Amino acid sequence: MAPRPAWKGYLKLSLVSCAVELTGTTDHSEKVSFRIINRKTGNTVKRQYVDGVTGKPVEDDDEVKGYEIGDNEYLLVEEEEIDAVQIESSHTLSIEHFVDRADIPQIYFDTPYYVTPSDDVSEEAFAVIREAMARQKKAGIARIVLYRRERPVMIEPFDKGLLLTTLRYDKTVRKPDEVFGDLGKPKIDSELIDLATHIIDKKQAAFDPSGFEDRYESALLELIRAKQKGKKPPVVQAAERPANVVNLFDALKKSLAGDDDAGDDEPAASPGKKAAASGSAPAKSASRAKSAAKSARAKKSA
Repeated sequence: MAPRPAWKGYLKLSLVSCAVELTGTTDHSEKVSFRIINRKTGNTVKRQYVDGVTGKPVEDDDEVKGYEIGDNEYLLVEEEEIDAVQIESSHTLSIEHFVDRADIPQIYFDTPYYVTPSDDVSEEAFAVIREAMARQKKAGIARIVLYRRERPVMIEPFDKGLLLTTLRYDKTVRKPDEVFGDLGKPKIDSELIDLATHIIDKKQAAFDPSGFEDRYESALLELIRAKQKGKKPPVVQAAERPANVVNLFDALKKSLAGDDDAGDDEPAASPGKKAAASGSAPAKSASRAKSAAKSARAKKSA
C-alpha cells in the first residue's frame, strides 16, 4: 500500500507552479509497540476524557478545544473554525529565496519529507524546477502549514525528486554559547592529537546505513519470544560503564594497539570501501600519526 501523503498543494517558483505532495521519509510500522492491559481481566484499556470538576466521563461530541483567556476562563474554538484558518502557505510552497545548503547549521534541521508531483500534468514543471536547482547547487527556502503550524522549510534536489526538510525557528534553538560558553580551551600536546588522528584514520569507512540495527528493539523481541514460549526472560549482563580517563596518553596508546590487533581479525572490506577509506585520509595527517605511533611504541618499550 502506498504511503498516505502528509500534505498536498502547489510548489511555486516565481510564476511557475505545479501540484505536489509530501510523503514522510520514515516508516514506523515495524516498531515494537505495547498496549496497556488490565492485569485483572486481560482486557485492553481505553483512554477517556473525564470532567476535571465532576469526574464524569465526557462524550466525544462534548469535547471541544479551549483557549485560556483568564483564570479558569476559556474561549471555546470549534474544529471547523480552526480548519477555516487559511494562509498562502496552507496550500502553496512558494520558494522565497535560495541559499547554500552548507550555510544552514545542522541544529536547525527538523523533519524530512519526499516531494513528488501529484499528477501527470505537473511532472514537466516539477522536473524543470528540480533540474534548475540541481544545476545551481542551491536549496530553496519556503514556508508550509503542516499539522496546523506554519514551518520554515528547506527544499533541495534528492534522487529523482525533491527533499523538503522542516526547519526549527531561531527562537526555539538554544545557542551554542548557552551550552559551550563555560568550556575552556586547554593546551593540548600535539602528540596526543596525532595518536587520536591515527585511530580515526584506521576507523574510516564508507557510510552504509543498511548496517544500522536497533539492538534495544532486538533485545525486546528476544524477551517477547521467550515469554511466548513460556521461558524465563534472557538474562543480559549489563555492559560495563566507562570511567573517566586518568592517563590520556596511555589510553590512546592502548587504543592504538587494540586497533592494530583488531584490524588483523576483521573481515576484508570491499574494494570500494577500501578505496573510500584510504582515499579520504590526508597524507600529511597519516604521516604525522604514524610518527606519533612509532614514538608511542618506543616509549612503551623504553
